[in-house]
Amino acid sequence: MRISVSSDMDEPVARFLLAELERRGHEVAPHGALRAGDDPQWAVCSEAAAREVAAGTADQAVVCCWTGTGASIAANKVPGVRAALCTDAYTADGARRWNDANVLALSLRLTSEPLLKEILDAWFTAEASQDAEDRENVAHIGRLDR
Repeated sequence: MRISVSSDMDEPVARFLLAELERRGHEVAPHGALRAGDDPQWAVCSEAAAREVAAGTADQAVVCCWTGTGASIAANKVPGVRAALCTDAYTADGARRWNDANVLALSLRLTSEPLLKEILDAWFTAEASQDAEDRENVAHIGRLDR
C-alpha cells in the first residue's frame, strides 16, 4: 500500500512512523518536515498528504502535528478525505470500521512508539463495515463534499 505521511515537526515518533510503515511493507511518501525542502506548516503538509489520497496516488495517509487536531482539520478540508484523530487503538479500529476513514491523524505529543504500533495494528486490521446504515453515513459525508 502507498501511504502518504506528513508531519510539521521532525520528531522521533514521526521518524519511527516512517520506519514502522516501511517495515510493514508499505511504500511511504513523506511530506512537511519529513522531506527536505517541503513546507513544514501543519496546514500545508497535511493538505499535501490528504490530496494524494483524494487523487488516488496514495491509498491512505497519516498526518501528524503536535496535538493532531490541526492536521486532521486540514486533511478533512480536502474533498474525499475522511481523517480521524486517533489516540488509541479502539478509536483507530472504529474510525476504519464505521467511518471508512482514509487518513489517520496522530498527535506527536501523545503518541509513544508502543502506542503507535497498537494504533497502526488496529488501523490496518480493521475493514470498512458493509452494514447499510454505516455505508449510508459514509455516503452522506461524501455528498457533503459537493
